Amino acid sequence: MKECPVSPCRSVLRRLTFALAYAACTVGTAGAAEFKVFAPNAAKEAVSAAIAAVESSARCKAAVQWTGTEAITKRIAEGEVVDVVVNASQNIDRQSREGQLAGPTRTDFARSGIGVAVPASSGRLDVSTTETLKSALLSARTVVVSSGTSGRHMVEAFGRLGIADQMKVKTKQPPSGSQIADFLASGEADIGFQQVSELIHAKGIHFLGPVPAELQNYTIYSGALHANAQNSTCARELLTALRSAPVQGIVRATGMDPL
Repeated sequence: MKECPVSPCRSVLRRLTFALAYAACTVGTAGAAEFKVFAPNAAKEAVSAAIAAVESSARCKAAVQWTGTEAITKRIAEGEVVDVVVNASQNIDRQSREGQLAGPTRTDFARSGIGVAVPASSGRLDVSTTETLKSALLSARTVVVSSGTSGRHMVEAFGRLGIADQMKVKTKQPPSGSQIADFLASGEADIGFQQVSELIHAKGIHFLGPVPAELQNYTIYSGALHANAQNSTCARELLTALRSAPVQGIVRATGMDPL
């Protein structure tokens, strides 16, 4: 990647990420072959570490764009070509069937559940059961959900809780790539739902934990080569790095399950 960190962080997660990124920076990427990556914010730490590992060889240099899963899917559908696409597995599969991605290269590396959070300025809520979550939702003035897989699932879950009509008028669903924690930290919403990995270390919020098991839904994150990838060598190295032990450690540290 084009930016190099200048100092390590105190958390285990950031120390791991720093170590991998520092190795890439010290080796340097002058003259390295560029490869292009689309990746979702939900897997940013893990993908960043995998990119740093690939760049440490000095043969490859990543140009990565971070956004949401739906935005990635839309851009690929509209004809943008990159070397590696990291996305929710169902989107990878659909665009592989449509001929835009190389399906046989699909590499699963993380599984993420949906988390719940509130602004740091508010008290912590008990959302450990469907009944306590339902009560919190009905009491909230505004609820914000993602426009990706987690948000679509939660809108369906509101119906299963029997509160679809009440939630329709108070639920915000910002564009793909938006960080739900930002809406909570700014006071624009009282409760928010997004992938655990996007909430667990976010500032300005209280991460309350995963949604109750009865309402939970998991997203598998995968990488795949674009059907028209220009730098398949570096792209394949990235897919391999996503399954490496150091990167899988970061997957776990960000609240996801390694695969």
